[in-house]
Amino acid sequence: MQLVSSIRGVRYRFESVKEVLAKANPPKSGDDLAGVSARDAVERVAARAVLAELTLADLRMNPVVPYEEDEITRLVEHDLDQQAYRAVSHLSVGQFREWLLDIETTGATLRAVAPGLTPEMVAAAAKLMSNFDLMTVGAKCTVVVRANNTLGLPGRLSSRCQPNHPTDDVLGIIASMREGLSYGCGDAVIGVNPATDTPESTAEILIAIDDVLKRNAIPTQHCVLSHVTVQMKALALNCPMDLMFQSVAGTEGGNRSFGISVKLIDEAYELMKEKGSARGPNCMYFETGQGSALSSNTHHGADQVTIEARAYGFARRYKPFLVNTVVGFIGPEYLEDGPQISRAALEDHCMGKLLGLPMGCDACFTYHARMSQDELESLKVLLGTAGCTYLMSLPVGDDIMLNYQSTSYHDIPTLRRLLHKRATPEFDAWMDKAGIWVGDNPGPMFGNVAAIK
Repeated sequence: MQLVSSIRGVRYRFESVKEVLAKANPPKSGDDLAGVSARDAVERVAARAVLAELTLADLRMNPVVPYEEDEITRLVEHDLDQQAYRAVSHLSVGQFREWLLDIETTGATLRAVAPGLTPEMVAAAAKLMSNFDLMTVGAKCTVVVRANNTLGLPGRLSSRCQPNHPTDDVLGIIASMREGLSYGCGDAVIGVNPATDTPESTAEILIAIDDVLKRNAIPTQHCVLSHVTVQMKALALNCPMDLMFQSVAGTEGGNRSFGISVKLIDEAYELMKEKGSARGPNCMYFETGQGSALSSNTHHGADQVTIEARAYGFARRYKPFLVNTVVGFIGPEYLEDGPQISRAALEDHCMGKLLGLPMGCDACFTYHARMSQDELESLKVLLGTAGCTYLMSLPVGDDIMLNYQSTSYHDIPTLRRLLHKRATPEFDAWMDKAGIWVGDNPGPMFGNVAAIK
């Protein structure tokens, strides 16, 4: 395995596969902060030349966090499908990229190979791809999952209705939810970020949402994004819970900073299979974001794209209904501006899909990041074109509880019309019956909260 490249007579030597992966990464403020990025553009090209020649087998044998030190590395290795792995293990990363882009490589083929890919493999391929490449490959991957409705079918664009409230006032949450539903939002999930992380408040919000969904026969899912241990206690109160949520990271230490482990999520998954209220079989919801492990100094000197891919390797163990990269939420320390946030969104979507996940994206930014509203709107179109499973939706795109800019209730129907996409089949039929959306156009009750009793 050669980790050496020469450019214009200058010899570049890299000490490890981890260093090659980090220095091949497109510019990211988080990698600069961690001190792992390339010194300049020429060293980045040299690292990419070395990376292109490494085989997928080399990447499997050299995870960025050693097997002995990290349970995520062990989980990925133990769960790997050996037959699927053998089909591609001989390819170099450059050849793998070409194979992914080949018109003869279909979505069905990618789905079959996904269980044999490690996170390092998909991260390596992403580093050699342009944004257009990432969109092309992401659009090929179809990942279909089912809870109370069917998510991820071709020609569909779903959304999470996010009716957050700064004090968890249930009437305020329901009012915002009704508005979102009246614009055709929420077919992925009605998901509330709670201000109060207790079993009782979690149960109260879920019961109220469940009542509205049942009263109106709305085919979607609900979730309150409290800590997984809080949700497990809420289930003991016998509340309905269609999906169980948790933020996850790509290293054991990163997950420890979230207060979780593989053992805990295994227990939560089994509890949801037993007591969850969705028809299933998919019942878990995970969120991620580039830079989370660096925030807790648990990145092991690896770059944030590779660590993010490892979070997806962890998530796929549980066959989730939703996985969402909250791409611009952590802040400009990790993704500094519009181009970096947009690049990360396309990377995350493509990597998650290649690993077999139903990837969504919170196309967003915090107010101290250098990203404009025009750049954010462009990113939503790029993600929709790339086959992103779902986006967020919230009043005027401005979250009054989390204080960041995201996708508005109005954006989702606009994107569906622009890209000729529809909601999930079940939700689409409900909208037609309610007069919210008829065919490819708004119906007589579009935007009218009276459509939801």
